[in-house]
Amino acid sequence: MELLIMAYALKTACARNIIGVIPYFPYSKQSKMRKRGSIVCKLLASMLAKAGLTHIITMDLHQKEIQGFFSFPVDNLRASPFLLQYIQEEIPNYRNAVIVAKSPDAAKRAQSYAERLRLGLAVIHGEAQCTELDMDDGRHSPPMVKNATVHPGLELPLMMAKEKPPITVVGDVGGRIAIIVDDIIDDVESFVAAAEILKERGAYKIYVMATHGILSAEAPRLIEESSVDE
Repeated sequence: MELLIMAYALKTACARNIIGVIPYFPYSKQSKMRKRGSIVCKLLASMLAKAGLTHIITMDLHQKEIQGFFSFPVDNLRASPFLLQYIQEEIPNYRNAVIVAKSPDAAKRAQSYAERLRLGLAVIHGEAQCTELDMDDGRHSPPMVKNATVHPGLELPLMMAKEKPPITVVGDVGGRIAIIVDDIIDDVESFVAAAEILKERGAYKIYVMATHGILSAEAPRLIEESSVDE
């Protein structure tokens, strides 16, 4: 809200250009329809434009398609060069590491890191993945229709409830350093669960790296008490 007020004040003062530097763009996870909720990210983009911003500089949007919500230019910078440099300079024996995606949705980002570092890739699938999957909008399909009353003989197929498969690690992490990479760390339960299964599978050290460390509520304590080493 403060950003909107300042931008509007600059607009009314006849500023030619108003550039907002927003490293972490809020509500970026709410960029898709879930059940009957709103796409808050689109709403925020419209509010920023209405307030007078003409350009935004941000970093590692949760989905790069968010840039399409804006009616003005958006620079989506990447933190990966700095994180890659940290891995190479600060993690001893990083050549014995494997890049880990804590869910299939994070595999693309992890693959990018693995290719640049020329390391192996592992993906965790099952209970450790995030409960709010980007690929699932939460709506029932097919929806209820009135045709069932018009045609009494019409029956809609019953949708089976989705169940997570048993947790599995796709890839070899035994005797290796596991580096979990993601864009946002907020609710850390999935990271903690991922670290535990990696330890069980033989990883002797676990790092968690992300661009935006929100760490809300009890997240710092949970990380401290978990199997995560750094």
